[in-house]
Amino acid sequence: MIQTTYSSRAARFEAERDRLRRASRRLSNARLAVFVAVVALGLLLERRPDPLAIAATLVVVIAFIALIAAHRRTRERERWNDELVSLNREGLHRLSRAWEHLPIRTPPPNVAAHAYAADLDLYGHAALTQILGPVGTAAGAAALDRWLLQRDTAEDVRLRQQAARELAPMLDLRETLAVHARRTRTIRLVDLQKFLHWAESPGWLRGHRLLRAATWLLPGLTWLLIVLHATGVLAAAYWLVPLAATLALYFTAGSRARATFDEAFGREAMFAHYPQMLEALADATFQTPLLRSVAQRIGQGDTPAHRQLAELQRLMHLADLRLSSIHVVVFLATMWDFHVLRGVERWQRAAGEHARDWLDALGETEALAALATLAHDQPDWCFAELLPHGHGELEAVALGHPLIADEQRVANDVRVGPPGTFLLVTGSNMSGKSTLLRAIGCNVILAQAGAPCCARSLRLPPLDVYTSIRVQDSLARGVSYFMAELERLKQVVDAADRTQAAGESRLLFLLDEILHGTNTAERRIAARRVIRHLVDSEAIGAATTHDLSLAEEPAIADAARLVHFQEHFEEVDGRSELRFDYQLRDGIATSTNALHLMRLVGLP
Repeated sequence: MIQTTYSSRAARFEAERDRLRRASRRLSNARLAVFVAVVALGLLLERRPDPLAIAATLVVVIAFIALIAAHRRTRERERWNDELVSLNREGLHRLSRAWEHLPIRTPPPNVAAHAYAADLDLYGHAALTQILGPVGTAAGAAALDRWLLQRDTAEDVRLRQQAARELAPMLDLRETLAVHARRTRTIRLVDLQKFLHWAESPGWLRGHRLLRAATWLLPGLTWLLIVLHATGVLAAAYWLVPLAATLALYFTAGSRARATFDEAFGREAMFAHYPQMLEALADATFQTPLLRSVAQRIGQGDTPAHRQLAELQRLMHLADLRLSSIHVVVFLATMWDFHVLRGVERWQRAAGEHARDWLDALGETEALAALATLAHDQPDWCFAELLPHGHGELEAVALGHPLIADEQRVANDVRVGPPGTFLLVTGSNMSGKSTLLRAIGCNVILAQAGAPCCARSLRLPPLDVYTSIRVQDSLARGVSYFMAELERLKQVVDAADRTQAAGESRLLFLLDEILHGTNTAERRIAARRVIRHLVDSEAIGAATTHDLSLAEEPAIADAARLVHFQEHFEEVDGRSELRFDYQLRDGIATSTNALHLMRLVGLP
């Protein structure tokens, strides 16, 4: 059903794009023909300047201008439909998990040291952010990153869940936002901060009364003296005096005015597309509290946000005269920059204090649209039930890994907790132990961001997630694999202590093959102590191991809930092949497969 929706929309937009492309070629040819006609009529007019030739030339020139405008509109509609084709094909790639065809989200700074971002594949190739909807604006990316990397209150998450449900069927609105947002990708978060700093600052020209008076007096006096000199009333060229004063202001105060223009208008893509995004939201009708709040925020004041930004865009075009070769002449005649600056500062006083809230609301809506896209793409997934902190268990029915395609995914019922217990997962190599940990972690992150989860149902209390799954050594830091794992475990243990002391949430730990970088005897002692400390800190979690004797350690045996994966062998063309069903079973694993895997790859 969802594949059909994306396929049909892609085909419709592709057909419209191709039609517009053909129309564009026809308009281009027409422009060339009319241009030739203009040249021919111009030559004719030069030889015989009669009224009929003048009228014909004027008509053809008007037709040429009209063709230019029509060609520009057609090209824009062609590009728009081409981007809609791309968006719908991306939808198909998300469903099939065709990672090589999906854009890769740039992670925020310092994400490598985050508690779970790398272990749970939030960013990069084959990552969680690739199955969410697109975010193009810097504010939208920042909002989505914040939701994925930080835990918010249950009430905030519930509001996002409601909004995501409402936005899920609104494909046209989400795609309109996405196309405009993609065109603003050159705007970085630091660019937005610079603009907002200017918008919220007091105007400069307003505090200079003499200069404001001079912007009217000097040009008026200059032109008056020019007229008097030209008509012979004044014998001397006294107009040179105010003109010289104007020129002095061009190099002094004028430089300050132009610096303000650069500060306010240095992000042109913002004014070209943000107003359209805000207008699309203003025209939509929402029912859920969070989206209604967004609509209210962008519509506050006498003039809606999109019209305010459109007015600032108009002023930007007026300020662009400073980039023209005739700028100095126009400035000397009118003191142009100061008059434009007066309009800019008028906008600053009327709307500047609201600009941050507009952009935050827009970014929040774009991030909600990313969650809604996942809800649209995966209608069988659930929104998590968020429990109060007093509850100590995570319970999931048919939990699967969200990065595995639907036709390949194997789901399992999973229960982690209550406090005082942990899930000890055993099984052979490649049987699914690490995938189970990542499935638990990814779904908790989705749940606490407000996104749908890859499960039939999921109930969980507030959880702070900490993982040790994909540990890497560091040649640059001189840190071995074992030391890197110790640093990660120290991070988990310290977080458990902080979480217990705060008493507002519970720590969820996910540990894969704990301390397998050292010898068996010491690993068993160290693992026992680490896990015991976590359990005593009222943390809940899961740990995988190949060391089956760990389950018999007296210090943790009473806390371990044993589950395992298993494999079986099938005869295929006279060969014994290893098969996995990835089904989670109670108890401890009873088989191993390392030697068989060695034979499969040809090792003796």
